[in-house]
Amino acid sequence: MESNGFDFNTLIADSKKALLKPEEYFSSMSTEGSLGTPIIKALIYGAVAGVIYFIWSLLGIGAVGGMGGLVGGAVGIMAIIGSIIGALIGLFIGAVIILILCAIANGKTEFEPIVHVSSSLLVIMPVSAVASFFSVIHPILGSLLVLAVNMYFLYMLFFAMTKTLNAKADVSKIIMFIFAGLLILFFFIGILATRATRSYMRDWNNIELSSEADRKLQIKNGDAFYGDYS
Repeated sequence: MESNGFDFNTLIADSKKALLKPEEYFSSMSTEGSLGTPIIKALIYGAVAGVIYFIWSLLGIGAVGGMGGLVGGAVGIMAIIGSIIGALIGLFIGAVIILILCAIANGKTEFEPIVHVSSSLLVIMPVSAVASFFSVIHPILGSLLVLAVNMYFLYMLFFAMTKTLNAKADVSKIIMFIFAGLLILFFFIGILATRATRSYMRDWNNIELSSEADRKLQIKNGDAFYGDYS
C-alpha cells in the first residue's frame, strides 16, 4: 500500500503473494500504517466474495440461486452486503483471536499490527466463495474442498504468526495441529449428520408414499364393495 493512499495494484499483487507464497509474503509484510488500510482491504475481500455468491445466484446455483427470479437476485444482493459486513466483523474478531494465540505463543501482542495481519488473511474469503460452488455438485466434494480451504488458512495463519508476529514456531505448530484436528472432527460430524438427515427424509418419504398407497387401496376396495354410483 502506498503511504499517501490506497494502491489497488499493490493490493492485487499482495493478495496473489499471500495466497500462493504465504511464507515469503508474511516474512516481508509491513504492519505499519493506520487501521484505514486493513479496513479497506477487508471490505474489498468481502465485496469480492459477495459478488461471487451473487454470480452463483444469477446462475441458479445453490440455495440462493434455487430461489430463482427476482427473489434469488435480491437475496444475492443481500449476500454481497452480508459478506462485506461479515468481513468487517471478521477483521476485528480475527484480530482478537490472533492476539490471544500470539500471547500463548509468545509473539507480538500489539493490536494494530495484528489487525493488518488479520486483513491479509481475509484474502481467503473469495477462495471460500468459489469452493462453495462445488457443494452444489456434490455435498461431500464441497465439504472436502471447504476443509481444504480451511486447512490452507491454518497454513497461512502459521506463517503470519511466526514470520510477521514473531510467535514461537513450535508452540504455533501445536496450535495449528489442534485447530486442524477440530476441523477434521467437525468435517466427519457434518458428513454423519448429513447422511442421518438424508436417511430420515428418505424413510419419511417412504412412509408417506406407503400411507398414500394404503389410502388409495382402501378407497378402491370401498368402491368395489359398495359399488360405483358416480
